[in-house]
Amino acid sequence: MPCEIVEVTTKKDLEKFVNYPNQLYKGNPNYVPSLISDDLNTLDKKKNSAFDYSSARFWLAYQDGKIVGRVGAIYNRRHEEKWGQKYLRFSWLDFEDDLTVSGKLLSVVELWARELGLQSIHGPLGFTDLDREGMLVEGFDELATMATFYNHPYYPLHMEHHGYKKDIDWMEFEIKVPPVPDQRISRAAEIVLKRNQLRLLIFHNKKEMLAYAKELFHLLVDEYKDLYGVNPLSEKEIDSYIDQYISFVPPEFIPAVLDAQGKMVAFGIAIPSLSKALQKARGRLLPFGWFHLLKAVRSNDRADLMLVAIRKSYQGLGLNAVLMDQMTKVFNRRGITRVESNPELETNANVQSLWKLYEKRQHKRRRIYIKDLNGDQ
Repeated sequence: MPCEIVEVTTKKDLEKFVNYPNQLYKGNPNYVPSLISDDLNTLDKKKNSAFDYSSARFWLAYQDGKIVGRVGAIYNRRHEEKWGQKYLRFSWLDFEDDLTVSGKLLSVVELWARELGLQSIHGPLGFTDLDREGMLVEGFDELATMATFYNHPYYPLHMEHHGYKKDIDWMEFEIKVPPVPDQRISRAAEIVLKRNQLRLLIFHNKKEMLAYAKELFHLLVDEYKDLYGVNPLSEKEIDSYIDQYISFVPPEFIPAVLDAQGKMVAFGIAIPSLSKALQKARGRLLPFGWFHLLKAVRSNDRADLMLVAIRKSYQGLGLNAVLMDQMTKVFNRRGITRVESNPELETNANVQSLWKLYEKRQHKRRRIYIKDLNGDQ
């Protein structure tokens, strides 16, 4: 059946673009929808400050008047400036199990890359490293998280068929929370704090937490800058992420460590799992989606780890024990028994060492694909 690719140019088309995965994955017990309002804001030039340094285009695939796929592409100028790579990012790639559909969607992205004089396509990647990224290649029968894409098992097969290869992988773990804090970790945490003249900062309310929010993001930017595909965040972007996400996290789920001068040297961010709540809400806050999300934040037996950062000069000193000991205490108090690590680069031994004393299983893997256009003329 012929496949027609149509560029998204209107608000109505953008709403169709954002809603398409809910159609494609209807009835799939492992798919977790994102909040439609968040997706629309991310793709809105007037609301997403990443458009200050990026260009983006979006397309829908139609067969016989029915939407059968979608794809977006991002030209992130900061990536080229920082990494010296003339790459175009693809993202929001979804399609029915039809090689013609997936091929036409990827071809329109490749055509734009050539028009821009770029050399390669890689993704799925967002505007920033805090957007959803990576294609699932293992763990299709596992529940997704709010921070990650879900996709059908046939996606990787399509990517390989169309000439895309692995660039790098992220691994994901499910960690079992011990019923009481491990005394080995607790003792190590006490020693680390005392030996290095550090103190644990526990937030009791949002006002206390928001007072440190910018410092937290500046530490994040400093310590993540050398990781795959990471680009600097502007102050406007930091403010946006604070408003959109940090203010929503219960304060006790953000332990931080300060040095003797009161400067932040480490932090962790977790959140009660919103996966089931987002499924019930079907990606919408209204009319009752907010209720499901609020209920999940207040009462839950699962949590997601979102971010962990330790200043380089303090890495290897055991601050991971301090953060995990405090988080375990919070999880125990809240009745949380399982935790999702969310994606960790397969090359990031430091973050994977966090789980060496915990019962865990590596249950998901997601991949960044790349295609060299110079070899595809």
